[in-house]
Amino acid sequence: MRAETPPVLTTPGKPPVESVVAALPGEERVLRAAEKALSGETRGLRALLPFLGPAFVAAVAYVDPGNFATNIAGGAQYGYMLLWVVLGANLMAMLIQSMSAKLGIATGLNLAEVCRQRYPRAAVFGLWLQAEVIAMATDLAEFIGAAIGIHLLFPAIPLFVAGLITAVAAFGILSLQSRGFRGFEAVITVLVGVIVTAFVFEAILARPSISGVATGLLVPRFDGTESVLLGAGILGATVMPHVICLHSALTQRRRSRRRSYASSAGTRSSRWAWPG
Repeated sequence: MRAETPPVLTTPGKPPVESVVAALPGEERVLRAAEKALSGETRGLRALLPFLGPAFVAAVAYVDPGNFATNIAGGAQYGYMLLWVVLGANLMAMLIQSMSAKLGIATGLNLAEVCRQRYPRAAVFGLWLQAEVIAMATDLAEFIGAAIGIHLLFPAIPLFVAGLITAVAAFGILSLQSRGFRGFEAVITVLVGVIVTAFVFEAILARPSISGVATGLLVPRFDGTESVLLGAGILGATVMPHVICLHSALTQRRRSRRRSYASSAGTRSSRWAWPG
């Protein structure tokens, strides 16, 4: 598929906008598959495959150290009692992430761009600040968690050196995007798969009580103020605003012709979409 010159879209009363981002190397095949899925040429699992990459990238936010810490703390103190909070939080997150992905696919815009168009400037600025602060807090937890993990696995490596290794690895993975999204998404998918496999193995070794798990999942209850605080922590560690924006930004590139509309002040790249 050759990269075509994007058509210019116009909206009454607003300046014209070019509609599509040129395909990066390695993206053409995925874009073709996505177009076939959106046009109804492919159905079932084959139609989902072009959109699984963004889902796995967004899934990283749900297996970060913040989730580990709150869930493990809840399990250590209250056993299976707070499993219903974990279940509810993840079901809510799945709904929100699916809506974000559909927004990017249907409109060709990410959530930040839509908010910038639809909300007052003050509200957009507040949402941007919220997303930035939460993203920084999450990055800090993941960076420190990765450094501590390397140090625990390899005690001979000092914590500071482990932090440097984490930084190099993080920037190395991000640099894959310059060659298209397929390599980046493949690496993230493998890493998520390793985490999931490790947790399944640990769950098998722990031999949890089936009846206890069922009761914890199906019977909502708390045991004092501290359990409520832990439940709130589990909820807060699960749903993250910046990841909701990220998912729509990842899926919007699955459309070969991106339909976007400029604000009255003109357009900006999706990277700087928040400040109106």
